[in-house]
Amino acid sequence: MPELRAELSRIGQLFSARREEVDEASPDAGFFARHREPLLGALSVALFFALWQAAFLVVPFNPLFISKPSLIAAGLVDLIATGDLAHDLAVSAVPFTYGFAAAVVTGFAVGIIMGARARVGYALDPLMTVFYASPLVALAPLAVIFFGVGVAGKAIIIFLLSVFPFIFNTAAGVRAVDPLLINVVRSLGGSERDLYRKVILPSVLPYVIAASRIAIGRALIGVLVAEFFAASEGIGYAVARFGDLFALDRMFACIIVIMAIAVVLTQAIRWVERAAFPWRLGR
Repeated sequence: MPELRAELSRIGQLFSARREEVDEASPDAGFFARHREPLLGALSVALFFALWQAAFLVVPFNPLFISKPSLIAAGLVDLIATGDLAHDLAVSAVPFTYGFAAAVVTGFAVGIIMGARARVGYALDPLMTVFYASPLVALAPLAVIFFGVGVAGKAIIIFLLSVFPFIFNTAAGVRAVDPLLINVVRSLGGSERDLYRKVILPSVLPYVIAASRIAIGRALIGVLVAEFFAASEGIGYAVARFGDLFALDRMFACIIVIMAIAVVLTQAIRWVERAAFPWRLGR
């Protein structure tokens, strides 16, 4: 009986949460109720910058070591007006796209094999764990030596930092497939192709999307690290150059732009996840 009551209580909470989400999305709901998440996020960001600006009225910070939001905003406007920011972002977008796309394809393929073939999984899992836990950022100079300072060297660094979430999440998704579904497909005469196309791939896709939310941040770190070591232009190079020149307003402006890009990409992936897999909203 206690277990039954606990299960009924959990189901009731799920229905209540779902009903609240539907109510918030209804046209009759207020503006704040329908846009509560972005509004609260924007409010917290505004409060953070307001406190940052107010701190300069109380504490005499050295401008050589930190800047204030008003100067950062002015520096950001100047970077936008001159076109330097757009140029650096366009340069960094090329290796980011190549490296992240290669990470998705490679991680998905390796994860499928590791999850579907137990012996392969046992053989590769320790090796993948070692690489994932290792400080791959320290290997950036080695990647520059082997692949040069162009797009290839930067894409390899981004790939190495972002591929492992896809490998581990995809393998976990394959292992989480209900064996009953696999037995049903096989009992109905389905081939291995049918098994992968109709059971395994649909079950793994939510895990891949969840992995992409983790990999986005690691890929952006890879952009910065790669351009610290192997670039003469790009957003990471701009951060390093402005730091060397003690132009902290422009340095912080570039950093904030990178943070904003990370937020936008992460929220876009969440939107895709909600649209494609609405039953996972409460998880």
